[in-house]
Order: sequence, then structure tokens, then C-alpha cells
Amino acid sequence: MRIISRGCEAVFACILVGALSPGLHAQFLGPRDVDRLPSRPADARVAYGTAAEQFGELRVPKGSGPFPVAIVIHGGCWISTFATLRNTAAFADALRDAGVATWNLEYRRLDQPGGGWPGTFADVAAGADRVRELAEKYPLDLSRVVAVGHSAGAHLALWMAARSRLSPDSPLYSKTPLRLRGAVALGGPGDLRDFSTYARTICGAPVIEQLLGGPPDAVPERYAQASPIELLPLHTRQVLVVGIEDGVMPPRARDAYVSAARKAGDSAESVVVPGAGHFEVIAPTSAAWPTVRETVLALLALRER
Repeated sequence: MRIISRGCEAVFACILVGALSPGLHAQFLGPRDVDRLPSRPADARVAYGTAAEQFGELRVPKGSGPFPVAIVIHGGCWISTFATLRNTAAFADALRDAGVATWNLEYRRLDQPGGGWPGTFADVAAGADRVRELAEKYPLDLSRVVAVGHSAGAHLALWMAARSRLSPDSPLYSKTPLRLRGAVALGGPGDLRDFSTYARTICGAPVIEQLLGGPPDAVPERYAQASPIELLPLHTRQVLVVGIEDGVMPPRARDAYVSAARKAGDSAESVVVPGAGHFEVIAPTSAAWPTVRETVLALLALRER
């Protein structure tokens, strides 16, 4: 685990300030705060299916390219009323300024027709694979593609990296899933069984059971296909970036996933950002942004770590 300290000399000092200053938590960003962050229009809005939610917004840097690509996946507890791709628009726009083409995905959530199991996952898979077709028209470098997801989208980013591990009998199997150079999970779970034990506290509902159609003991085969930790090794680099005040990924959950990935032979690490909550990691205006940006650029081999 790496600790990125910005404004605190030690992690414990940051924790202590948060513990002794309850009002500090009110200063953390919320989902609507992030929605309101300014962003420039996408270069193209492209459908990858026929449903209203099956589309993405492509942003391409200025220049001739070819440009590395970040597939951006918003969160929102897998529920449509919690967030849309507007939540990650400013994030995707800022990565474009850093020289990275961004493909900001919308997808069907568990409360929408066709969403849940397996539709939500099928959407993310189809959205990822559409990048190949986008590269026929836009200057995209298919050898340098990463998935970057926030919250529920962090789970989907890790799952996107795990697609090659699915067995041929899975309804989500693909012979040639888009190859990723890495996955960045911003404040989201890689272990759905574990998250299901406290998801109601975070999302207000048993969203994992709703997403997969039941608890682990009722549909274990779905958890085996949907939970990244059960598909390890993913054979690609994984970085979990978490604000130290983010309750979605407490230290126990964060460290357990990284440990399991490393034990399976993967390159995995966690980066903890002091002074950050759940939404700071997708806000280009926050102190957490340089850490997130450099993490993405490093996976794309545009920066040394």
C-alpha cells in the first residue's frame, strides 16, 4: 500500500483530524457536487447497443495520435437514480487534457429493463469491445487501453479486466475480449460477496443480491462470474485508489483484495489518499486528482512511477 500525503505529515495525523473534527466530513464532495463540475462536450456520442442507456461519450485529445485510451465507468450503486455518466464527465474531460482519449460509458443498471444479471455486465463488455470500432475512425492506440471505474464502476472496471477468465459456458463469455493494460478501481469493491455484507449501509438496499438475483448461497455461479476476486488472476495490473475517509472501501476490504490478487500472481497495489472521501477521487478540482491522474498515466506508460 502506498500512502500519498497531501497536507498531512502522517496518515495517523490525517485520521486524527477527521476523528476530532466531525464538521470536516461535511466538506467532502457528494455526487451532485461532482455532477456540477464543468466539462466540455464530448467529441462524439456513440451507441454500442439499441437500448437508450447503451452508449458512450468519446473525448479525443488534440493532435494526430494515436492516443492511449481510458474506458471510464461511473458508479452509483448499480442503480440508475444514483448516478449517470455525467458523474464522470469532468473526470473524462480532464484525462483528455492529460493526453488520454476517454470513452465514458453509460450502461443499464439493476433497476432498468435488461439491467442486472447479466445485462449490466453484458453492456460493459459490449461498450469495451466497441473501442475497436472507434479506433477505425479515431486515432486510438489499442495497445494502450485501461479501465478506470468509480464506486460500482470500480467493480465493473476490475470485472472488465477479468473477462478473459470467464469460462465458455458463461453467458458473458467472449473469445476475444478487448485486452487491457490495467484497471484502476477508484473507491469501489473487487469482492462482491464481501461487499454484500455491508452494501445496505452504503447503498440503502441489498444491491448485490438485486444485481445478481440472490445471495451467494442461492446463485454462487453468478458470484463466481461477476466478482473479480473470484476470477483472479486477472493477468493485468490493478491499482485501487481510495480516499482515507471512504467508507465504501474500508482498509480491511481494500487490503484483502490486494493481498488476494498478489497471492494469485497479479501485480496489484492500493493507494490511499489522505483527506479524501468517496467522490474526491473523480473530481479534477480536488487534491486527490494528481494522484489519480498519475496512476492512470503510469498504467498507460506515459509516466514513471
